[in-house]
Amino acid sequence: MSDKITLTGVSGFGFHGVFDSEKRDGQIFLVDIEATTDFTAAVNSDDVSDTVNYAVLAEIAHAAITGEPFNLIEKLADQIARDCFAVPGVKKIKVTVHKPQAPIEVPFGNVAVTRELP
Repeated sequence: MSDKITLTGVSGFGFHGVFDSEKRDGQIFLVDIEATTDFTAAVNSDDVSDTVNYAVLAEIAHAAITGEPFNLIEKLADQIARDCFAVPGVKKIKVTVHKPQAPIEVPFGNVAVTRELP
């Protein structure tokens, strides 16, 4: 199956990190999601109820970003992946969490982790 829904740049302010300053001050996180599904029913019906609603995936990612803080973005990516994978019609999920303001001592553009299920 090669049908995919791709959602990039879901953003939110969260308090994830191992340092006290990250948990106190927070920062912006960005999430990209790639959901593998089957478009056959949706193509035939032209009805959103026959596909994976990408707005639902965006809401899941945003709720996780702004919700319970985790020490690691690996854990955040896993939580989002598991919640998205539970959406009916999702056959495979790939979630990338970006932490562009990570407390790294050298100049950098972005740091990200990716989690895939199954």
